[in-house]
Amino acid sequence: MESVIWLGLILVFLIVEIITVGLTSIWLAGGALVALILNQLGVNLIWQIVAFFVVSVVLMVFTRPFAKKYINAGRTKTNYESIIGKTAKVTETIDNLNETGAAVVDGQEWTARAKDTVDVIEKDEIVKVLDIIGVKLIVEKVQK
Repeated sequence: MESVIWLGLILVFLIVEIITVGLTSIWLAGGALVALILNQLGVNLIWQIVAFFVVSVVLMVFTRPFAKKYINAGRTKTNYESIIGKTAKVTETIDNLNETGAAVVDGQEWTARAKDTVDVIEKDEIVKVLDIIGVKLIVEKVQK
């Protein structure tokens, strides 16, 4: 009966992996496979469970950095992510205390706020986009 459960877990983890395509459960499928092999060799259930967890963690620790670096490296950034690091032109004076400010980046106008709350960045200044929080650009003045 235990072998059926391990086989079922392998299938569930593989199906989840196929559906998500994000390397979310492949490590658990590997752990379940090792546990299934131990079951077939007649190893006690406790050791099968221990092997499942140990192998899953080891696979995740040693393969996740590789997967993140090489498998997801070619991922296309979304519009939101591609703006970070670009320069923008201030179209309305940025003043965090008065909650005003706007900037144009890539032809689109965004509400903008300065990184430092005491900074006031005047209209027509050039700023660098550091982050986006909600629908607001977080910017800092570009040093000339």
